[in-house]
Amino acid sequence: MSAQVPVRPSGPSGPSGNGAGGKAAEYRQPRPPLRVLAPLRETGKLFALGATVTRAVFRRPFQVREFIEQFWFIASVTILPAALVSIPFGAVIALQVGSLTQQLGAQSFTGGASVLAVIQQASPLIVALLIAGAGGSAICADLGSRKIREELDAMEVMGVSPVQRLVVPRVLATMFVAVLLNGLVSVVGTLGGYFFNVILQHGTPGAYLSSFSALAQLPDLYISEVKALIFGFLAGIVAAYRGLNPRGGPKGVGDAVNQSVVITFMLLFFVNMVLTAVYLQIVPAKGS
Repeated sequence: MSAQVPVRPSGPSGPSGNGAGGKAAEYRQPRPPLRVLAPLRETGKLFALGATVTRAVFRRPFQVREFIEQFWFIASVTILPAALVSIPFGAVIALQVGSLTQQLGAQSFTGGASVLAVIQQASPLIVALLIAGAGGSAICADLGSRKIREELDAMEVMGVSPVQRLVVPRVLATMFVAVLLNGLVSVVGTLGGYFFNVILQHGTPGAYLSSFSALAQLPDLYISEVKALIFGFLAGIVAAYRGLNPRGGPKGVGDAVNQSVVITFMLLFFVNMVLTAVYLQIVPAKGS
């Protein structure tokens, strides 16, 4: 004869009562944060890393050897592409400006307009895009691989700051390389524009140089170098931030590299617009 299993009646403390079971049933999980706030959090963390790097620049010890190695690496992978890209950029600008000035009957101003376009706009952007695409992607991949191998965690356990040891030399290297490459691209782009304007559009060398001296001024070179310095800082910070925060193992490192390049490009064009607008409002045109 099989024994009957007694069934416990549901009472006040049962699933439908007001006891502990009822309280558990009434408990609600907290709502997850809105996905809309995720970009704001990432932006805040990016700015925080930039502030941390800025403070760490003035702290001892400075990693001179790491800085020199990163400077040489970034320069070696960007100097030749920058020189080659600046020639067609200067040529296209000179040809387009020369065509427009011919239609307006102001061909004598071709040199000044094309050189200003190369120095103020094209040169800093070319340098920044190359540094972000070549140097920044390498920085992001290097830091990301160190992160997934837990090297950065080991450094923190030993009392070594990864920002001070790894990030600061890389960011400073991108900034210095950007400034030096900007001068190279400005010279090569200007010479390329001069050659194509004089040879293909039958412009006169004297008119090209005289219009340049009539329209250009020294602050134009200053703003170009300032742009290159800021763009190099942004490229280094974004690459370091994405490299320090990869998601999903080795695949996440590749995604972080892609994201760092895209984010850097977006920031560069936005910051370039702001800097150009501020410069044109503060510095008057030559002769005005």
